Amino acid sequence: MNELPKYVLIVAGGRGLRMGEQLPKQFIPIAGKPVLMHTLDAFVRYDASVRLIVVLPESHQQYWQDLCREYNFSVPHQIATGGETRFHSVRNGLKLVNSSGLVAIHDGVRPLVTTDVIDACFRAAASDKAAIPVLPMIDSLREYNETGSMPVDRTRYCYVQTPQVFDSATVLSAYDVPFDECFTDDASVVEASGHPVTLVAGNRENIKITTPFDLLIAEAVLKGRTNI
Repeated sequence: MNELPKYVLIVAGGRGLRMGEQLPKQFIPIAGKPVLMHTLDAFVRYDASVRLIVVLPESHQQYWQDLCREYNFSVPHQIATGGETRFHSVRNGLKLVNSSGLVAIHDGVRPLVTTDVIDACFRAAASDKAAIPVLPMIDSLREYNETGSMPVDRTRYCYVQTPQVFDSATVLSAYDVPFDECFTDDASVVEASGHPVTLVAGNRENIKITTPFDLLIAEAVLKGRTNI
């Protein structure tokens, strides 16, 4: 793969309402430090030269800086200010992408992504300009309708994860549009601009931490990796 500049835009705007905590979930400590620090570390392990951009609500930025001092967290990164929706937060973060290259967009509360998945997404985006990690469905699915519900063929569906990686020109152009409710992730924004997206295999433990149960899983996985 050509050594294109790599940006990683980490969106960390959650307020943790489903977590039942006053502290936003990206700041909750697990396995020795806040979730968000583990997330940044995952990309530094992949490539220490990546250009990290963390998107935070303005009201959270001082707290994050205080946490970095408290935990002696010195991974270099820039901070962008979050917007009204995730779409607007990503668009604000993209303003700090100032050269051609590849841009990964990742949820701040997905600290368990593996180096192999990150690498696969960057490699696919280098050739195809847009790549996302997915997993096959393992549970049965049903579709609601006016008369009740019906089973659907789960082999036609997949879970979508992050990082979603794009050629910088492709994603910058895609985000130069008004917000639409159909934009559920970055891939949907890029596809709306007319560009197809390549699917690569994700990793099962790359969960988005949303509930207290997710925290327990994440802590166990992180501690298990440390003990290997």
